Amino acid sequence: MILVFDVGNTELTIGLFSESELRGHWRVMTDVARTPDEFGVLLRSLLSASEFTTDMVESVVIGSVVPRVTGPLAEGCEQYFTIDRPLIVDASAELPIRLDVEEPLTVGADRLINTLAASRLFARDAIVVDMGTAMTFDCITADGVFLGGVIAPGVLTSAETLTRRTSKLPATELTVPRRVIGRRTEECIRAGVLFGAADAIDGIVRRIKASWPRPETPLVIATGGFAETMATLVTSFDRVEPYLTLQGLQIAHALLRGSGTARPSEVAAHLRES
Repeated sequence: MILVFDVGNTELTIGLFSESELRGHWRVMTDVARTPDEFGVLLRSLLSASEFTTDMVESVVIGSVVPRVTGPLAEGCEQYFTIDRPLIVDASAELPIRLDVEEPLTVGADRLINTLAASRLFARDAIVVDMGTAMTFDCITADGVFLGGVIAPGVLTSAETLTRRTSKLPATELTVPRRVIGRRTEECIRAGVLFGAADAIDGIVRRIKASWPRPETPLVIATGGFAETMATLVTSFDRVEPYLTLQGLQIAHALLRGSGTARPSEVAAHLRES
């Protein structure tokens, strides 16, 4: 089995694949400092709770935008699993993606991995909207050319900034409000953050499509922690793939290490069923 890690600024998302099948997935907080031993014990506990064992893990793949986490995580995996050195996927990896941007080595691992997955799974021009700590709109052509994109504040980041920088606005759970005109302060915040984000997404997607350099209309794919919530409000999403980044890491492993077969249609089917 292959254990993959999407290390984001807020959450560390973990997936366990058997060939193309996602057998398990977990989320833990990134902003907790952990030693290699703490990562090893945590991972062993997560696997055991789902009736997996560390000796089932044959390889590890890490895509990270948090350098301070990458090293201890990789070291912990080497110590607690019987594996070769973990595969680190970043802009220097020899993947079938051409980075047609001014500073290719600054492209975040998550953006690269998402667009790899989109191009390999759907073979169409695509816009990947990833809703994490930052909200990214990444543009990829069907033949694997990364065109660049847009980076904006994420939904949760916007809400936290609003409540932190105002003395009388309380923190509130970001559930979809029943109406746009709030009758309580919490409703007003939810309406402003979520409806505002939905309209911002639709507006940015509309602008990207208007600037698209090819005749084909790009497919719009949503992923990330808020993808399913925002899909009820956004009109421009064509597909919602919550585990697209994990998918991309599994595909990257198959391409770079040549272990297992990455059959895109099967991977997509398994993830939709998970």
